[in-house]
Amino acid sequence: MKKILERIREGEILIGDGAMGTMLFERGVDISYCPERINLTNPEMLEEIAALYLKAGADLLETNTFGTSPLKLALYGLEDKTEEIISNAVTAAKNVAKRSAYVSGSVGPCGKILKPYGDTDSKTIREGFERQINTLVEAGVHVICIETMTDLAEARLAVEASKTVAPEIPVIATMTFDPTPRGYYTIMGVDIKSAAAGLEEAGADIIGSNCGNGIERMIEIARAFRMCTKMPLIIQSNAGLPRMEKGRAVYPESPEFMADCARALIPADISIIGGCCGTTPAHIKALGKMIEREQS
Repeated sequence: MKKILERIREGEILIGDGAMGTMLFERGVDISYCPERINLTNPEMLEEIAALYLKAGADLLETNTFGTSPLKLALYGLEDKTEEIISNAVTAAKNVAKRSAYVSGSVGPCGKILKPYGDTDSKTIREGFERQINTLVEAGVHVICIETMTDLAEARLAVEASKTVAPEIPVIATMTFDPTPRGYYTIMGVDIKSAAAGLEEAGADIIGSNCGNGIERMIEIARAFRMCTKMPLIIQSNAGLPRMEKGRAVYPESPEFMADCARALIPADISIIGGCCGTTPAHIKALGKMIEREQS
């Protein structure tokens, strides 16, 4: 395969995959308690999910490693299993991707809050990210995806850790924003302009947003990013905001609705379009068909 950044530079729009947690929950996994534990007990389930997303047309398959900073795994007594948990997840994705898709190593927040607001120093957090990312790279991912960040300082530490461990591996970095009367901000008070500048300065190759919003708000976020940066952008929206029905979260946006709205991302020159919470292979298939129509 061509390198991912080369395809983006040539103007191709790549298709990300959808939610991992949603798919695990549908298969009976308790995702409220360390969803990465499944990497130890049933990696075959990860292969099954990846195969569904590949069949749906995804160009990137994410690993089930969102919460595998050793700092976060320590909360579940699994810190000493960090390398095994990560390696199993990458192997599962690689077994499916082969030469048909990129394996994207998911890196989420570490579960600690930086001083002075929290009790953890930047050196400890960065070392945790370096251990996590080094294992992802050694296991064979094609790209690192630092996602769902709300603290720009933490996001920068993760990007810098990745560029230290493996400067040749492309880095995607996304943050999660909420609508406010003053515009979109993360819960830590980071606006889109600051996020774009900070992530680029830290060394990210592709930036954008995931989670927290349905497709209509994500279009607004995408346009705001494009107004303040020329960098390649990624947008991965939820299938709307969840509502509780009979004790389970239900996401209201259908694949057809999401794909129809997502057409507005094309003029914003988005390089990667995928899904986050609530999205399924059906959403990814619909997005792929939309992109194919718009680019034909």
